[in-house]
Amino acid sequence: ALYQNLRLPDLRIQYKDYAVWQNQLLRDGTIEKQKDFWLKTLSGEIPALNLPYDYSRPPLQSFEGNTCKITLPLEIAERLDRLKNDTGSTLFMILLSAFNLLLSR
Repeated sequence: ALYQNLRLPDLRIQYKDYAVWQNQLLRDGTIEKQKDFWLKTLSGEIPALNLPYDYSRPPLQSFEGNTCKITLPLEIAERLDRLKNDTGSTLFMILLSAFNLLLSR
C-alpha cells in the first residue's frame, strides 16, 4: 500500500491494549506459572553440546591469531585514499565493502 501511495488502515489494537493485556496476565498469575514452568524445565545441569569438528582441539584454549600482510601498488592506494576522502568513510569501511561484494558474487 505504501509503494502505491495508499493510506494504511488504522491499527486494530494500540500499545495501551497490549499493556492492559500484560497487566492482566500479571494479576491473574499466568506469567508466574509460565516462569515457574521454565525455571523447572531449564533447571539442573546443562548438557554439553558435542559437535563434530574438523581438527582436534588443543588441551589449552588459545586466542592466538595470524596476520597476512600485502603491499598495494601506489596507484591503487592513491585511488582508495581518494575514494575514502570523497565518500567521507574510512579505509576499513571501503575494504570491508569490497570484501562483502567479493563474497556476494
